[in-house]
Amino acid sequence: MTNTQTMPTTMPDVQSEQDHRELAIDRVGVTGIRFPATLAVRGGGSEGTVATVNMFVALPAERKGTHMSRFLELLNTCRDGLSPQTVVELCRRMRTELDAERAHVELSFPYFIAKPAPATGREGLMDYEATIVCESTADTDDVVLGVTVPATSLCPCSKEISEYGAHNQRCLIRAEARFTETVWIEELVKYCEQSASCPVYSVLKRPDEKVVTEQAYDNPKFVEDIVRDLATMLESDDRITWFHARSENHESIHSHNAWAEITRGAAPTHA
Repeated sequence: MTNTQTMPTTMPDVQSEQDHRELAIDRVGVTGIRFPATLAVRGGGSEGTVATVNMFVALPAERKGTHMSRFLELLNTCRDGLSPQTVVELCRRMRTELDAERAHVELSFPYFIAKPAPATGREGLMDYEATIVCESTADTDDVVLGVTVPATSLCPCSKEISEYGAHNQRCLIRAEARFTETVWIEELVKYCEQSASCPVYSVLKRPDEKVVTEQAYDNPKFVEDIVRDLATMLESDDRITWFHARSENHESIHSHNAWAEITRGAAPTHA
């Protein structure tokens, strides 16, 4: 004899019940979702990667909860992979489907760029941590593109006071930007690397090591120099309306790190 259960024709929707604490929630949603992303590459073509996705909506004070399963349902309609354009559309659909005033999506993902060594030209893949953050309201869609770039800095003070040599730091330089026209991840990477004493590479032979060592020595920079030079480049780009530039230099002779950041431009205001 088979034991069968029938689904009720209607089920209670607890999330939609009224809450009496009168506290709106700024963001409620799901985090840590891994999902494929497809990004256009400067110069043509596309690159596939895997993004970690966070998805949120604003919840009004009178509503008990949001429908968590709808976040995943909406995300899984993006079967061809996420991109900056589809992230905006996803945000808009979240706002509509979840009846929210504001929707917010965050993507973080590795982005790979083929990079030749400076002397031998030996090519290797460098990976950069990139982010796309989108917030959608009835009035505006706000997108911020960001990238974190490893590089080398050499201390000007150490070079000045030492009879020979100078100490280096590995720095993590980050640029985030709002823009009116397409800004490529490759362009933000270039700005970050040009602000450092020297870029880093995945493949280096001895002639390449000589080049990067001497380039860093000839181009010493404090952490303050790095963020000022980066900010100058970002500010001179007419497509960029807002930026955040920062660098964290991982010290080689101190137990602490050095940090500097600059933010410029008007960020969108959301009701």
